[in-house]
Amino acid sequence: MKSQDQDLTLAPLEEDVLTVVLGRELYGLQIIRGFEEVSEGKRKIGFGSLYPTLHKLEKKGFVESRWGDERPEERSGARRRYYRVTGLGEQALRETSKFRANLASWQPVLGRV
Repeated sequence: MKSQDQDLTLAPLEEDVLTVVLGRELYGLQIIRGFEEVSEGKRKIGFGSLYPTLHKLEKKGFVESRWGDERPEERSGARRRYYRVTGLGEQALRETSKFRANLASWQPVLGRV
């Protein structure tokens, strides 16, 4: 449960990152590939945008991370850090989705400025 003062607001990039990670445990390069594959190469995210976003999401409590335990011969390059969405992150996504649905169905009241 969220506390009454918990800010569940997501920036668009935070929402996208949470959405790609939701229900999975992914490391950075997998998240980047998810953006590229789903958009057929039209939307890309670089490491310089991804990791600051993941750190913000972790600080807000929306994702958790852990270091992978693969042996060096099982991975190439740097040690992998895996991310997963927390219950609070899921709640933030639901709130954002609800807000977007309400925006889409909103009707202005005539005569009001």
